[in-house]
Amino acid sequence: MDKIPLLIIAGPTATGKSAVAVQVAKQLDGEVVSADSMLIYRRMDIGTAKPTLSEMEGIPHHLIDIVEPDANFTVAVYQKMARKTIAEIDRRGRLPILVGGTGFYIDAVIYDYDFGFSGINRELRDALKREAEEKGNEALYQKLREVDPRAAERIHVNDVKRIIRALEIYHQAGGSGSLSRRENKKEYPCYAKLFIGLSYNRDELYRRIEARVDKMINDGLVSEVAGLLNDGYHPGLTSMKGLGYKEIAGYLQNEYSLEEAVKLLKRNTRRFAKRQLTWFKRYSSIKWIDMEKYDTINNAADKILSFIRQEIALAGRKKKEKIPTEGTTCQNLK
Repeated sequence: MDKIPLLIIAGPTATGKSAVAVQVAKQLDGEVVSADSMLIYRRMDIGTAKPTLSEMEGIPHHLIDIVEPDANFTVAVYQKMARKTIAEIDRRGRLPILVGGTGFYIDAVIYDYDFGFSGINRELRDALKREAEEKGNEALYQKLREVDPRAAERIHVNDVKRIIRALEIYHQAGGSGSLSRRENKKEYPCYAKLFIGLSYNRDELYRRIEARVDKMINDGLVSEVAGLLNDGYHPGLTSMKGLGYKEIAGYLQNEYSLEEAVKLLKRNTRRFAKRQLTWFKRYSSIKWIDMEKYDTINNAADKILSFIRQEIALAGRKKKEKIPTEGTTCQNLK
C-alpha cells in the first residue's frame, strides 16, 4: 500500500506558519490540517491568532472551530480526527499539510501513540484533588515536574485537571509515564513525511511576539475574553487557560491592571515560544528554515518547495513508497 505524503510545517508561535502554509498549499494543491490545541475552540479567535477567511486565501483548513470552549477535548480525539482528515485529503488527490505549534498534537499524528492504556483511578484522582486544594496548584505541578518533566513541559501550572491526569498515568504506568511513551515511540507507518521548522533568532522572535500581542489588544482581545466570561465560560476551563485568555481574565477580575496583563501575556508567550523550540529541536528529521533569510512569506514558501523537490515521496506525487499492510491500520485510512 502507498504511504500518504504528509508535509508538516511547525515552529514556535509568531513565526508565520499559517501564512507560509497557505502559500505552499496554493502551489501544491494542498489543504491545511491544524495542529494547534487552541484553534479547535469556537469563539476564541483573537487570542489564538486564528487565521481569517481572507488569510486562508481559499485554501481549505481543517480542525479549526470544531468544539465549544467548555468541551472536554483530548489529544486522543484529536489524533483520530487528524488521521481521518489527512486520509480524506489524500483520497481527493490533494496534499495534506499539518500546520501548528502544538508539539504533542503533531506527535500524536506521526507516532503510534496509544492513549487508551491507562484507565481512571478514582481513589488516586480524589487524593490528588485534595492535595491541590490543600497545598495549591504549584505544589502538585512541582510533583509532576519531579516524576515526569516531559509531561510538565506541555501542561500549564494552573491546569489542575491535566496535572492530575498526568500523575495518574505516571503511577498506573509503573512509574514511567511519558518516559514509557517516549521509549516505546514508533513512527506511524502510513505517512511519507517532510518535516519543516520555521525559526527566528531570539530577539526578532520576541519582537514579533510583542507586536502580535499589541495587535491582539488593538483588535479587541479584552472584549473577546469579556464575552466568554459573561457567557459562563469560567477561567478554570482548559480553553480559558490558554495564552491571552488567562491573563486578560485576570485583568477583568480585577487582579491587576490591563498594562500588567499585557506585560504578563508578552512574558508568558516568550516563555511558551522557548518551550516550543525546545520541543521541536528534538526531531532529528526536521529541516529548519531561518525566516530572517527570506524577505517575504512567498520566498520562505519557495524554500519549502525546494525541499519538497528533493523528496521523491512528495515530488509531484508520482512515486509513493510501498509499505507492508500486515500489522498496520493504513488500509483503514485509504
